[in-house]
Amino acid sequence: MALALCLLLDHRSDRLVRALWERLEEDGVPTLLTHTHGHHVAHLSYAVLLAWEQEAVSSAVAGLCDGGPVAFSVQGTVVFPRGRAALAGSASIELATRQARAVEALRATGATIHRHYEPGHWMPHVSATTGVPGARVHRVVDAVSDRLPLTLRCDRAALIDTTDGTTWDLPMVP
Repeated sequence: MALALCLLLDHRSDRLVRALWERLEEDGVPTLLTHTHGHHVAHLSYAVLLAWEQEAVSSAVAGLCDGGPVAFSVQGTVVFPRGRAALAGSASIELATRQARAVEALRATGATIHRHYEPGHWMPHVSATTGVPGARVHRVVDAVSDRLPLTLRCDRAALIDTTDGTTWDLPMVP
């Protein structure tokens, strides 16, 4: 069980990612469309919390500045352990600064931040697959490459419980 602070994609960007997921599913590659609870949304996670106090986290996030919508450039595919692959985004100074501020506010609540979301270690990405066998990774790379260059835009934010997909929309984009 984890709680994620996520930026959500605008309508156009969401459609592009969902089209990628659909293509991969047609090729037999599992994506967030069919993973676990089935309530996944295309997103860019600022932070994943392994331990937290809900009220404190909600208050900390409410205290963050509204940075407004933010875009990021997808440069290619990144493959993580256990067959997870994602659209690899660039970490502009603005995006990295916003992410670091959010993590520090969350850490100040006593929350435990997953090590991959620590500032300086965080890599902006949007999940493409949830467990592709190594022999089929080329299908994911090809599917992503067919869509490059790609700029995705985030215009909303939410706290999302990864266990069941429960979402708490935020009134701003940190």
